[in-house]
Amino acid sequence: MRTGSLDYAAAVEELRARGRFGISLGIERVRAILALTGDPHLELRGALVAGTNGKGSVVALARSVLTDVGRRVGTMPKPHLVSYRERIAVDGTPIAPEAFAAAIGRVLPAVDEIAARLGAPTEFEVLTAAAFGELARRGVDLALIEVGLGGRLDATNVLDPGVAVVTTVQHDHERYLGHTLREIGGEKAAIIKPGNLAVTGAAGRGLRPILDRCAELGVPLRRAGAGQAYYAEIRDSGWDGLVVDLVTPAGTLRDLHIGLLGRHQGANAATAVALLDALVDDAKRRAQPLTIDEAALRRGLAGARWPGRLELLRATRMGDVLLDGAHNPAGARALAVALGDLGLRGFPLVLGATRGKRVAGILRALAPLEPRPVFTRIDDPSAMDPTRILDAWRRIHPGGGSVVEQPAAALTRAAEMRRGDEPLVVAGSLYLVGAVRGMLADEVTQ
Repeated sequence: MRTGSLDYAAAVEELRARGRFGISLGIERVRAILALTGDPHLELRGALVAGTNGKGSVVALARSVLTDVGRRVGTMPKPHLVSYRERIAVDGTPIAPEAFAAAIGRVLPAVDEIAARLGAPTEFEVLTAAAFGELARRGVDLALIEVGLGGRLDATNVLDPGVAVVTTVQHDHERYLGHTLREIGGEKAAIIKPGNLAVTGAAGRGLRPILDRCAELGVPLRRAGAGQAYYAEIRDSGWDGLVVDLVTPAGTLRDLHIGLLGRHQGANAATAVALLDALVDDAKRRAQPLTIDEAALRRGLAGARWPGRLELLRATRMGDVLLDGAHNPAGARALAVALGDLGLRGFPLVLGATRGKRVAGILRALAPLEPRPVFTRIDDPSAMDPTRILDAWRRIHPGGGSVVEQPAAALTRAAEMRRGDEPLVVAGSLYLVGAVRGMLADEVTQ
């Protein structure tokens, strides 16, 4: 068992040694780590949020409202874009380097102890245990925790904070979650536990397992989406975000401003408001009242920000750059609609993907906008060869497209292709988005 304290650089190296992209599903290892560190996760209340798309946006919207009413909110976003510190945040702010190092250091002895018995924990498992411990140590009022992959066997599923949310169910990570929406929905529905309050924005075949799980456990379910109790009618979508009329069981909130870009954020806002209502009800049954008035709701939704997801970086050294992960076909379709609403067509596009992604579906979603793509990859074995992406593009859109291996050089090439003051678009992988964001912010991606 190791002893001694870590500095931030050493903590990062400890994590990197376990592989940023390593996947080994199961909750046994993280449960054992938490048991050896006093089960801090048992102190956390809030929500566990799963879903193919929309998890981060729903958390960002709900967090913004909750901080407006004075609650301290802990989050564990994934993946981080620039710094590992982003993975443990309070009120949207990553914890300090020394605090992050201490959080990792507190779990490493337990990691070493269980490795021989249960196998070496992954980077995500170590981060999950460290984040739960740190958020509990800080005594946050609420924790809004994003599931990593799926739900049933994800490390975060050791947590039972009272509210369970499944945003959407779409095709992604089929190798691990199954090839049908019903199978994928079943994996995500497994985060719903006895005694929970549940929320979903899912529809179609992926919804059925969620309905069945709630019925089996007797869990009340709030639904968001067209024809449901929570629904957003889009009034306007532009560079300042959205204006919607948001229908709720308590009435309609008219001309509600949402600070995130893209009309798909209307659906996320409806899910976020359903989540907030569930948190209010959960607080009531614990005799810890939570009050959210209309003014706070309006301020919080208008002020929400979510880096790397339809995020416009203005006046960088590469000009205006629009960042969006869009790492699966559903995400790419949402991006395409948003770009169309913003009047963008024929724009320079820097795109990369990780292996195993449905890259043809991503490209098909973007092709009608006639982008001028430059394909690239981050420096990691998980990255897809950009020549393969170019081949897929030319099967969909004969002619055009190029490959530049290094993201920095790809960004320069795209900037040279710009016509007038149109923004560059960077998409296809949140890891690529993070690398570009770090470059443009003059930060080291770590």
